[in-house]
Amino acid sequence: MSKRESIASNLVSTLQAVTQIKKVTREPFDFQKLSNAQFPAVLVQTASESRSDITIGDSSITREGSIDYLIVGYTKGVSIDTARNQLVEYIEEALDVDRTRGGYALDNQIVSVETDEGSIDPIGGVLVTVRVLYNFTRGAT
Repeated sequence: MSKRESIASNLVSTLQAVTQIKKVTREPFDFQKLSNAQFPAVLVQTASESRSDITIGDSSITREGSIDYLIVGYTKGVSIDTARNQLVEYIEEALDVDRTRGGYALDNQIVSVETDEGSIDPIGGVLVTVRVLYNFTRGAT
């Protein structure tokens, strides 16, 4: 398994361990078809990546990658804004426990948080971008 896949799997397993989050998947789903018991729910997707060589010369070139993972969250509640904020807090606290993503990464940071701003009411949505920095040897991503 590649490091980028191992990092994505670690993000999912980390969020699945959060008891307040009821559904965690990497497969797209229709949030409007979820039962109330399945909220909050999150979708983890690998997004953009930038790479650069940090060594040169031979066949075992070391590269550095910076991958953005998108965590799309959906929640319900009496106060949608509060529910969105709580979901972001659950995600952030869980990811901060191990910023090396099980030893596969050098670091990870939440670099942005966006909300649906009420556009999908009565459900609240968040988009959390997690940037993960990691090294790998060419051919063993």
